Amino acid sequence: LLVATDRISAFDWILPTAIPDKGRVLTQISRFWFDRLRVKHHLLSMEPTDVPLPAGVDVDALQGRSMVVRKSQVVPVECVVRGYLAGSGWKEYQQSGTVCGIALPGGLQLGSQLPEPIFTPATKAEEGHDENISFATMCDHVGESLATQLRTLSLEIYETGSEYARSQGIIIADTKFEFGQIDDELILIDEVLTPDSSRFWPEDTYSPAGNQYSFDKQFVRDWLESTTWDKNSPPPELPAEIVTKTREKYIEAYERLTQQPFAWK
Repeated sequence: LLVATDRISAFDWILPTAIPDKGRVLTQISRFWFDRLRVKHHLLSMEPTDVPLPAGVDVDALQGRSMVVRKSQVVPVECVVRGYLAGSGWKEYQQSGTVCGIALPGGLQLGSQLPEPIFTPATKAEEGHDENISFATMCDHVGESLATQLRTLSLEIYETGSEYARSQGIIIADTKFEFGQIDDELILIDEVLTPDSSRFWPEDTYSPAGNQYSFDKQFVRDWLESTTWDKNSPPPELPAEIVTKTREKYIEAYERLTQQPFAWK
């Protein structure tokens, strides 16, 4: 049983303030994509009582935020796909004209669409920061055959998901996929194309020249950056207005993507 809580993280810290219903939004968006993408995945059921639960568990609290999934051997690589220049990619590009070692054309701006989506894997860190690695290093970690499969599948899923999201007015600037193996068969696991694993930008306000309005937790990151927090000590509590606005952004992303009202309002 996989349960998504309402906790939120930023800069490799779990923040002390939860975002109400965030776990349900992420779970329901993942469910939507698992149904739509038509790739092999780990989801079996959305009903938590389909597995034995400990006595006294509040089943109502699990509704909407739980997935019964197949257990798999997790591939120890974050499969990141970038379609736009943002975040750490923008910082590297300013310094070297590359993103994760991949050379890009000159003259791109923060928020620019890349000539084509690029695959930029990262290590899965148990503690601390995930670390960007080259495709060659990924091959050393998991083997060339598996690495090539992961790259191809990640780019295909991103392009399929991006095309649909664009039709609903959302740009998926970049995202992270995770995969597992069952009897050497690759399956998509964890969350998929959510505001936590992706950058979601509204198409109607997009401008390739600066920071974008977003439906993801970049809003929280930006607020934290505006404070005196040093990122080495425990993070501050989020103000009520930041919590409310973040919840609204997550729900709007769900409703735009699925064209359905959020059931837990």
